[in-house]
Formats: sequence, structure tokens, C-alpha cells
Amino acid sequence: MRPPITDDQFSALIEQHKGIIYKIANSYCRNAEDRKDLIQEIVVHSWKSHGRYDDRFKLSTWIYRIALNVAISAYRREKKRSERVSRLEEIIIEPAAESEQPDPKIATLHRIIDQLDELNRALMILYLDDNSYRDIAGILGLTETNVATKVNRLKLKIKEQFTQTNPD
Repeated sequence: MRPPITDDQFSALIEQHKGIIYKIANSYCRNAEDRKDLIQEIVVHSWKSHGRYDDRFKLSTWIYRIALNVAISAYRREKKRSERVSRLEEIIIEPAAESEQPDPKIATLHRIIDQLDELNRALMILYLDDNSYRDIAGILGLTETNVATKVNRLKLKIKEQFTQTNPD
């Protein structure tokens, strides 16, 4: 059993890997308040599970796994909840305006990725963050071969959708 870490050590760990946490939260939440809640939930889950960290893996792999699991669970809860709310509420709560993103091609890419299911979205986030297939496999619990196959298929699918949206 690992010795418990101090509050300062945990704070340093979160600070070191906050980019991963923010990236996952931004990918799974449109609303700023929901993102804050998700980030807090990821940090709490990280704190609760730090004693089970397996040092055979990189800390970033462990943080990605926690962040993605928490984000996907929150996404599923939200999806179930949103199925029960009225259409009017869905119209009122809109994603951030596209004008906030300076490059329309990047905005299109984000829209395409946002339409992917949870696993494929997680795959693309990890891939676009320059994680190796081995790291992605470890984070998502897949084989490296499966990751490579899925990423290549997703790249083709995204490229096709991107080309249809941006013919120039």
C-alpha cells in the first residue's frame, strides 16, 4: 500500500496535470458552470483514488483515465436528464457562440468531434493531444491495435465530414 500523500503534494499533482483536466472538461461540457463542476468532480475522484495509483503507469495516464471516466459518467447523467427536460430549455441553453473561436476550420473540427460518441470523442481528444497509441490503450482499456484501427477510421470519417462542410 502506498503511503498517503500530503495536501501540498496532491495540489502539485493537480497543478502539473491541470491541462489534461481542463481539456477533458472543455470537451464534455458546453456551460462554464458545468465545466467547473466537472473539474471539481475530477479533482475529488483523483483525491479519493490516489492511494490506488499504480506507478507502473505514467501519472498523466492515471489522470486521463480518471478525468475521462468522470466526464463520460457526467455526460451520460446529463444525457438522461436532458431527455426529460422540455425542448424549450434546450433552446435557451445554447453552446458558446461560434464567433468566440477565431478560426472557422477549427470550430468545424470541434463540432465534428463533439458529434462523436463518448469513446470515439475520448480517442480523438487523446490522439490530438499527441498521446501514443500505447498510452491511449492504457487510458481507455483497449489494445494498441484496436486504438490504431479506431483512430485511423475516425481520421477518415472526420476528414470526409470536414471536406463536406468546408469544400475549399
